[in-house]
Order: sequence, then C-alpha cells, then structure tokens
Amino acid sequence: MNRLFRSHRSLALLVFRKFRDSPRQEVEFAYVRDCGIPLLRPVAERFCTKKEEGVEVIGPTSNMLRKGGNWESLDACFKSVELSNQIVDGVLLNLKEPVDAKKALVFFHWCSRCRNYQHKVWSYGLMIHILVRAGLLVDARVLLESVVLKNSESEASLFAIVETLLDTYEAVLSNPRVFDFLVQTYSKLRMFDMALRATTYVGERGFLLSLTSFNTLLHVVQRSDQNNLVWKIYEYMFVKRIYPNQWTVEIMVNAMCKEGSLLKVVDVLDRIHGKRCSPTMIVNTALTHRIIDENRAEEGIILLKRMLQKNMILDDIACSITVYAHCKMGSLQLAYDSYEDMLNRGQCMNSYVCTLLIGLLCREGSIEDANRLMQEMLLAGLNPYDETYNLLIEWCSRLGRLEESLAFYNQMLDKGFLPSCSAVNEMIVQLCKAGNVESANNTLTVLLDKGFIPDELTYSNLIDGFGRAGKFQEVLKLYHEMEWRGPSPSLVAYTAVIRSLCQCKKSEEAEKVLTVMQEKSLLPSGEIFELILKK
Repeated sequence: MNRLFRSHRSLALLVFRKFRDSPRQEVEFAYVRDCGIPLLRPVAERFCTKKEEGVEVIGPTSNMLRKGGNWESLDACFKSVELSNQIVDGVLLNLKEPVDAKKALVFFHWCSRCRNYQHKVWSYGLMIHILVRAGLLVDARVLLESVVLKNSESEASLFAIVETLLDTYEAVLSNPRVFDFLVQTYSKLRMFDMALRATTYVGERGFLLSLTSFNTLLHVVQRSDQNNLVWKIYEYMFVKRIYPNQWTVEIMVNAMCKEGSLLKVVDVLDRIHGKRCSPTMIVNTALTHRIIDENRAEEGIILLKRMLQKNMILDDIACSITVYAHCKMGSLQLAYDSYEDMLNRGQCMNSYVCTLLIGLLCREGSIEDANRLMQEMLLAGLNPYDETYNLLIEWCSRLGRLEESLAFYNQMLDKGFLPSCSAVNEMIVQLCKAGNVESANNTLTVLLDKGFIPDELTYSNLIDGFGRAGKFQEVLKLYHEMEWRGPSPSLVAYTAVIRSLCQCKKSEEAEKVLTVMQEKSLLPSGEIFELILKK
C-alpha cells in the first residue's frame, strides 16, 4: 500500500483525508518528512496525523549526531523530551544515508539504554535497513537476532518482522541482502518453518535469496534430521532457478545418507547409465524420483526438462526417469512413446526402463508382451535384476501361469537373486491351489537355506494349503516353526492355524492354540469363534 501511495500522491492524500476523522481505525497515518507524503502505519505504534509534542527535536537531534554527538550530549539536550515512535523513526529516517548510519545506531541504542524506550518492530526494521545499506553487516545481524528473539512468542509476531522489513524497504532505499540475513537468522535459531515461509514470501515479492542463504538453511535443516524439509527447500531452489553448487550437493548427499536412499539411487543410475555418475547427477535424480513418487509426475517431468537444459542431468537418465513418471501414472501408451523417443535420440535400451515397462505390462495383464520384452533384454545383452524377475514371478502366478512363474523363479535363483516376499507368497498360493502343497513347502525350505526371510503371510498361505490337504501335523510344524524362527504370529497367522486345524477335525488342538493366543492378549476374530463353535 505504501508503495502505491509513493507512486500516486493524490491517492495517498485522498485516503488520508478519508481516514483522518474516522472514529474507528485499524491503521493510522504518519507524515514522514523525507518522503513528503503520508504513509500507513499500524495503530499499535501510536502513529497519528497531528504534530506530536516534541517532534520539532527531530532536526536538531539529527544535526547534533552528524556533528559527533554522543549519549552524554543527547542526555544534556533532549533529556526532557518524551520519546515517541514518530520522533524515533523521524530521526532514523533523517540519518538513513550510509555516511550517517553509525550516528543512527548511536541514537537507536541511546533510546533503549538511556531512556528505556521500547523499540517497535518498525524501528528495528528501519535501523536494520540503514545498517545493511551502509555495509555494517555485523551490527545488522545482531539487531536481526535481537528482534527475532524478542518476537519469538508466536508465528504471527515472527512473520510481522518479514512484513515490516518489506514495508520499510523503500523508505530507506535498502539492499536486498537484508532478506538473506533475515532467513539466515531464522535458520541459525532453528526456526526452519519460518525461514522457508519468509523465503517464499519475499520471493513472491521479487526478492530472491542468494545461494549462500539457501545453503545455510539446507545445512541447519539437514543437521536437524528433517529430511522432508531439506528436499522441499531443494526443490524450491530449482523452481526459482537458483542452481546448486558443490556445497549444496554435499549437503544433499549427507541427507540421502541419513535417510538411507543413497544406495537405492546409485543402483538405479547404474542400471540406466552403466557406470557411476557424479554426486550432482545422483542428487538431482533423487529429487525427480521423489517428486514422482509423491504422485506429482507432471511436475517431475517439467523439472527434468529444466535440468536437461542446464546440463544438470544426463540425457539417458532424463529419458529413463520420464518413462518411470509415465509408468507411475499408469499410462502405457505415454510410457512406450517416451521409450521410443529415447531410442530415436540415440540412447540404448537399459534394464531399468525395460523392467519398468515389464511391470506396467504385467499390471495391464499383457504377460505375453512382458515375456517378449524380457527376451529382447536378454538378446540385447542386458542383465535383468531382482525386481524384473519378481514382477514376472508374481504376475504369472496371479494370472494362473504357474509353469512360467516357476521357470522365472528357477532363472532367478540361478542368477544368484532371492525373490521378494510378495512374489514367493503369490507363488505358494497358486501351488497350494493346484494341490502342490509339498512342492510349495519344499520351495520355502530351499529359500530358507539361501537366507530368505519369510513374512507372516508366507507361513499363513502354506498353513492354509496343508489345512485344505488335511495334514494337521504339517500345520502344527509350521506353527511351531513360526514361534521359534519368527515372525511372531499375529491374528492373521493364528486364524490360519485354527482354521486349518478345524478343517482337519482337530478341535482340541485348535482350542489349545486359541488359549495361547488369548494369553498373548490377542482378541479372537469372529471367524475364529465361529470355527470353534461349529466343531
């Protein structure tokens, strides 16, 4: 509003006359002599349109300070003058030029220490701008920290500092670095959310922070283990076209190490590019992957294009992650279009993209096409990895293609990979349904010897299979194996055991298991009670 008044003085005077006699005002006007126009100010700072008593001392006070006045001379000449916001701010504005900045600071401290005057946020804002403009950065940082700590009781008070610095910026003809120092102060005091809020707020008003400020914020946030906020800040930097340097990348790599995502991203890049990439490529790939995983695939693709234009990501990596984005959205046609575009640009097919497409084809029920793509991978000399086999094993099992599933399972073991729990569970379910429960049990035994760690569902599916086959001894053996080896049975496993024992007409054994379950403070489900009552 004040900027509008400065550019349209007639409007300022019109609004001034309108509000001057209003009985209820949320804002008042202050006549700033250097500007020659009325400016809006908060009521809390007791600004008024009438000339306050003692306002005539603004000029003499300023002149005395310019001539080398100190606290003693100020006390001698102006001790009887009652200080007001208008007087204090008027003197500061008279001394806003860099040559007078130290005099303004003398006056600022005299008011608070010798006259017990409580500076408002507005006065702090003026003084901070004056110091930054004059290059007195140490003093400016001290005052910033002081005003932040004084107003740290609420978010609204902290954010008022940001707004005040924006409102007082033009009155002092300040330097944008003041907002860098503000965000660095918030960061130093561990006020991370306020630092990011201030960053976005001043950015919307045309004041972009320096890379140093972003690095400072990233550094302190990363050390505080707030990884989600670290990535949010890093993404905002790209949105505002503030690109990272070596320090930024080091901070982000440390964040990835803490959250355990570094090895995963490196593996992805190895499958795409075939050799190790620079830390910058790793971090930027992690960012785009993260955005896509948050169901913001279109934003991720836009960011990839921007990185590619700035040579901040390799072409084959960008194309492969674009395919991943379309697969994440479930668009088979767009995924294949991106794949064809990648090949047309001279990039070679890679195991990562092929696995993505195989997964999408499986979810679409196109197992034949998935098998065909798998054969193309092998002919191209590409090595399928564990996820490739897991997808084919799981979906071939789900779609009743058990022989193909077992074939991929055996190929996987020959390559030295262990299947995932979800793939093994689906395969066991289908083997049990086909009446091959012994084969399913032998499969689990082989996997356990190779270091496979089953979950509760693995045992539950196998127990159900033996229950339908009427082999209660195998049911009890698997139950006790769970108790001994782990995982500890929960309601799902106990339900499977009791159901299977009831199917084998072993009610007494089922009741014993129910007793153990109740001793562990597990509440039986309605299905369990129904099974026991029927038997």
